[in-house]
Amino acid sequence: MSLSKSTLWLSLLLVLSLSVRGQQLTEAIRLNQVGFYPLAPKVAVVVGTVVGKFFITTPDRKTTVFTGQLGPQRNDALAGQQTRIADFSGCKTVGTFVIWIPSLGFSHSFQIRPGVHEGVARASLKGFYYQRTATPLPPTYAGQWSRPLGHPDNQVLVHGSAASAQRPTGTLISAPRGWYDAGDYNKYVVNSGITLGTLLSLYEDFPAYTTQLNVQIPESKNAIPDLLDESLWNLRWLLAMQDPADGGVYHKLTNAKFDGMVMPDQVSTPRYVVQKSTAATLDFAAVMAQASRIFRKFNQPLPGLADSCLQASTKAWEWAQQHPTVYYQQEALNKQFQPAISTGAYGDQDVQDEFVWAAAELYATTKQENYYKAVQLFPGDKTPLPTWNQVRTLAYYTLARFRSELTPLAQKDLGQLRQGLITLADNLTAGATTRAYQTVMGKTAADFNWGSSSNAANQGIALLQAYQLTGDKKYALAALTNLDYLLGRNATGYCFVTGTGAKSPQHPHHRLSEADGVLAPVPGLLVGGPNPGRQDGCQYTSSLPATTYADDVCSYASNEIAINWNAPLVYLAGALEALQVQASFSPTATTK
Repeated sequence: MSLSKSTLWLSLLLVLSLSVRGQQLTEAIRLNQVGFYPLAPKVAVVVGTVVGKFFITTPDRKTTVFTGQLGPQRNDALAGQQTRIADFSGCKTVGTFVIWIPSLGFSHSFQIRPGVHEGVARASLKGFYYQRTATPLPPTYAGQWSRPLGHPDNQVLVHGSAASAQRPTGTLISAPRGWYDAGDYNKYVVNSGITLGTLLSLYEDFPAYTTQLNVQIPESKNAIPDLLDESLWNLRWLLAMQDPADGGVYHKLTNAKFDGMVMPDQVSTPRYVVQKSTAATLDFAAVMAQASRIFRKFNQPLPGLADSCLQASTKAWEWAQQHPTVYYQQEALNKQFQPAISTGAYGDQDVQDEFVWAAAELYATTKQENYYKAVQLFPGDKTPLPTWNQVRTLAYYTLARFRSELTPLAQKDLGQLRQGLITLADNLTAGATTRAYQTVMGKTAADFNWGSSSNAANQGIALLQAYQLTGDKKYALAALTNLDYLLGRNATGYCFVTGTGAKSPQHPHHRLSEADGVLAPVPGLLVGGPNPGRQDGCQYTSSLPATTYADDVCSYASNEIAINWNAPLVYLAGALEALQVQASFSPTATTK
């Protein structure tokens, strides 16, 4: 065969190969697998060396609605990837589409429409219903994930570490309701603190939107918004975790060790309340004060609840003032008391931030300045991103929210508080547009740790707080990039929310999903995400910060779920939905 014929055949084979590839789904196009608002930025990321044009088409690729040029090559050192940006912000056509690159293939489908993230907001809130304890979940509300009642928690033992004169070791108390904390079946006050604080803050920031958010739970037809009804399920459990004799709050309600991968109704292991702690008591005080001012508006359907919450909060505050350094140290506790406790510790040896948060919530609710004076509002120069063991910035969110109602004592600090929140937002957004995935999330390797997905969501909340303060739309748009990250625009290509998008986790470290015999996992749950720490000893295909993720039930370090990760997702998706309704993503939107 002549050289010219060989070249012709090779060229023909290449064309045929590219043609076949162009008709296939490719995982190399990473994007929000749910969709985009018509007037908002729209970005996808193409991994690899492909260059040239991309096309936004209908899923059958018969109709093209937008054509664009791939951007210049970028390098993602945290993922070991070369990327190019496909920016189709100019496409405002409503419908269902794919991105098509003839030499590469087509993406997962996505929608462009108003309210595109409403389903994410609803599913992530409904995720808490699936975590309820001490109640059956009937098919009417739980569908194929229905289950019998598990862990009634109406006969819980007082552990030796929690014993008092009024409640000696072995005393039986009742503390039903609440949410399973994560992939396990225990309930932890500290983690419930930031979780409830975040959910209640969504209501306070966007009451009109959250009031109409119906997620089909048993209480949906009552006079209380579903967000608050779901919060009440955990709040009522928290009230039972306070010792009525002195106001202190037990650190957790737990088995001595983790249950196996079985359904809740199949276990009858003894449950305990363990040692009171300062951290738990202050987190309790904060959310009870916040709940008091919220449920004051619902006194008719919930008579007396607001007063009970405030009373519980003030008693907890008084206990913490008298016991400022009672830390939960599980290893030390196990040397003194039996049975040994090996479940999640949530140990926090610095409660300065919890004091600030509790004081701010009590002050915001009561306007009594003694709470405000009791703490140093700014113990450091930085405004830290909230986590379960660093809640100081939650205090700043609350004070900023009620800035027009504060007494002169607090008004004098608003300038510093405002600047701290804006500086946090500016530091988060710095350089985001030049990154390989063009998201706020992923600035440094420090973004990727245990529960990295919650970092992305909490960064989004911080940016939305800056938007609320300034009216500058750039912060809301930056927050939207992190929702894009969580829903698929990331180095793994996964949408990290179960039951959402085309490629979502199928094997989360979650006992309810693993043991129920249902192929699909419980929906609406945010998994932890990339975690190079790999504390579980499982097998991972990568050790790079942005890609150390395994969709494997073994991988509790990257694929577990947790209520304190789901709550900021609820806030982020819900807040962005509320804002797009107000046309905040329109180029002609006015500042607030």
